[in-house]
Amino acid sequence: MHTISIHNKSGHDQTFEVHGWHGNQNITVKGGQTSKIDAPDGSSGAIIALHDGHEGEQAEITKNGFGGNDFFDLSNIVGAGGNMTVMQVGDKATLKGHPTFMQAMNNAWQKASQDTKNKLKNFVFTDNSGTVRRIGPIKDSPDLEKLVRTFADGKTYVGIGAWNGSPGNANDNNQSSAGHGNKDILVTYNDGDASPGEDSQPNAASVAEVSSELQPEVDNAFAGDLTFSTMAVNAAAADTSSGPGIILTNKSNKECTYFFYDNYWNGNGTAGANFDHPLKNVKLGPGAKQYVPLPTSFKGRLQRGTALPCTWVEFQISASNDGAAHGDISLQQGCDGAATIASTDGSNRKNGFTNDILKDAPAAACTKKPDGTKVTQTTVGNWMSGPNQAAIEYLNRVVGQRKAYIVGGSGTDDVASGNKCLAVDMY
Repeated sequence: MHTISIHNKSGHDQTFEVHGWHGNQNITVKGGQTSKIDAPDGSSGAIIALHDGHEGEQAEITKNGFGGNDFFDLSNIVGAGGNMTVMQVGDKATLKGHPTFMQAMNNAWQKASQDTKNKLKNFVFTDNSGTVRRIGPIKDSPDLEKLVRTFADGKTYVGIGAWNGSPGNANDNNQSSAGHGNKDILVTYNDGDASPGEDSQPNAASVAEVSSELQPEVDNAFAGDLTFSTMAVNAAAADTSSGPGIILTNKSNKECTYFFYDNYWNGNGTAGANFDHPLKNVKLGPGAKQYVPLPTSFKGRLQRGTALPCTWVEFQISASNDGAAHGDISLQQGCDGAATIASTDGSNRKNGFTNDILKDAPAAACTKKPDGTKVTQTTVGNWMSGPNQAAIEYLNRVVGQRKAYIVGGSGTDDVASGNKCLAVDMY
């Protein structure tokens, strides 16, 4: 089994969030030491540095993805407080990340105009001497993105990448390029230069092995199929068997492509929604059905296309409390069509709605996708617009909170399936 080595070149202990491996538990690496975790083929996740409890720079990794290659990138879209690089062990040609990101950020900040500093007062955090110690989420501040691109463009993920009908920034998209085959991965952290050592190999004397017993289960039928690059499932060769995953049916009268997004992180009643790295996609003709296998660690959603606003089918494959799959329908980020979610274990649980609510939706509650499709607006807001009160009122009247989340909170019936497989119909 291949591994991910996390090398801390700094002189202090550093804590990292680990998603997808190590039982999704944080790991603290002592200064000057290296910790190693198992990373099974087909697994996917992230190593995220924490700074005073805030998420910062992160290495996003998929092992043995499309074509037998590793896919990985270094992202700063949720913030930064240190320097990090990622590469395949022994292959510096695959190195990604800005080794002195924070020093370059500080230089850019010192040269910035007072107007820029005023705009970024809630995103750039300095010490008493005025030196930058941490930055907030770049994805939430176009002004911060503009400043960071002056020194990190083409070296890390700065923006949110290609999605929502936008091609994104080419230099960001290139960060998700494939590695050279399937190898061990080296993540290097430092307050100073985070370039890996000359031999690019972790020092065996300083490596702390992390128990593989904490690794989440990965469905063998799905191994090798995970990748940050969007990957289509061939519906013509549909596997009609079932296991952990989704049985997806296109109930509409046109061909549609459905995208699966695994959350970046999951907390107690909270989650980090993924908007830029779909795990896979499935193209289905009218009336077609496809079994889509997923790892039991999956917690996220599926949606039609990549553009917002749209209907979200939110689900997890194996809940920590009962091991069952759980899911619901959400219209908080808009509605582009009806959807239902149902159990497949014989318990006959089902929720959602099937009627066309868009044809009579008032103009004040609606907008259009880039392809011209009529959709309802977000009810909770996002970076594009605030909550739409007309949409809230209309959806509460024609759907209701019990059938789908309109404004979050509670009151929407959960659908559970003990066999880790849910049936989803998209209308």
